[in-house]
Order: sequence, then C-alpha cells, then structure tokens
Amino acid sequence: MRVAIIPARGGSKRIPRKNIKNFCGRPMIEWSIEAAKASGCFARILVSTDDEEIAAVARSAGVEAPFVRPPELSGDLVATVPVIGHALRWLAGRGVAPEHACCIYATAPFLRAEDLRSGLSALITEEADFAFAVTSFEFPIQRAVRINADGRVEMFQPEFADTRSQDLEPSFHDAGQFYWGRSAAWLTGTPIFSPASVPVVLPRQRVQDIDTAEDWDRAELLFQLLGKSGAEGAQR
Repeated sequence: MRVAIIPARGGSKRIPRKNIKNFCGRPMIEWSIEAAKASGCFARILVSTDDEEIAAVARSAGVEAPFVRPPELSGDLVATVPVIGHALRWLAGRGVAPEHACCIYATAPFLRAEDLRSGLSALITEEADFAFAVTSFEFPIQRAVRINADGRVEMFQPEFADTRSQDLEPSFHDAGQFYWGRSAAWLTGTPIFSPASVPVVLPRQRVQDIDTAEDWDRAELLFQLLGKSGAEGAQR
C-alpha cells in the first residue's frame, strides 16, 4: 500500500493563505491533489493541516483531511520529516501500515503525474530510502561570487576562476515538489539528503520556489507561458 501526504499548514506569513490562494484559476493545493490522483500511485491521499479552511478545500477536492496537525508540528521551523512521520503514526494507530509514503508539497503546481510515477519507480528499482525531484542550477555554482565586507567581489572557489563553464561538474538542487520514501525511513528520521536517496531530474522550466510575492507572480507567468502543460501533464 502507498499513500500520499500533503503538508499544508495555515500559518504562511510571506504569502498569507498561500496553500489555498487562487493560482491560475484554482486553489494552489488543488494542483498537487490533481497530480497525486492522476498518478494512480496511491491508495489514499491525506492532507496534513492545522487549518480547517485548508481541510475543507482538501475534502472538496476529493481527498482526506482526517486529523488536525498538532501545534508543535505547525510552526515555521518544523521540518518535513516529522510531519510525515506524524501522519504515518496516525495511520498506524488505525491499523494502516503503508510500505511507501510520498510527501507532496501543496505549492507544486508544475508537478505532473508522470513525475510521481518516475519517483516511485526509482525508489523501488534503486532500492533507495528516498527518491525526490531535483533540477540543475542554470549557472555553475563553482563560479559563484560573494560581496565581502568591503563591498568587493570574491569567488567562493577561486581555484575555478580560469575553468571553462562547460568543463565544470553539473550541480543540482531540490526542486521542492515531492519526496517518495519508505515508511520505515520516514519513521526513523533518516535524512533525505544522503547517499540513501536517488534523484528524479526535472527540467528547470517546471521548477519554481514560491516563497515570496515575486515568486508567485513569476510562477503564474511561467505557468501561463507553458499553457496547459501542467494540467495536461497531471492527467497523463
């Protein structure tokens, strides 16, 4: 058995009510819900929230919001792993023990059903603890610079000052969309960012952090530029 767990707390500060704010015609969380449903991967889809309005939106979209997330797991500094662990323990208390659980962020409108299927396949095939979405940096991180206390420029890695960009090792970052994991790994607090994890590489045009109003505007523009690809992809 496999379950999806969508964390969606109500206390977003930089973008108030972010998880259910209208994004290109529907509450933001509904894009994640639609991709999860369309993937065909899950016996159950649960939303973990401390907010009744978010829970109501989730239920209207046809998924479960069966418990209220406790306050100690609803603050700004709470990490993802304990939130997923809490949901799995709630299920275990009711006799449900899924083998795999996928955390899907509520603010992932570019997520597609095939991405979730690819993550599950990678998790099983590679016998990993976790499989999660990554994308490449658009500029070589080895050539990054800082502005020092004197207002001057310094390279973080000056040894690469004369290395051609095409000769540098590609680098990737977390796409912030989904994290497949074995339930045992979630419950024991195994780190997601470790050699026990495998990547699912996504194209950069389908990855956008949405933490500020500027991020939100850029994401909507990108979504519109891509046309209906996000929605159509979620249906495949």
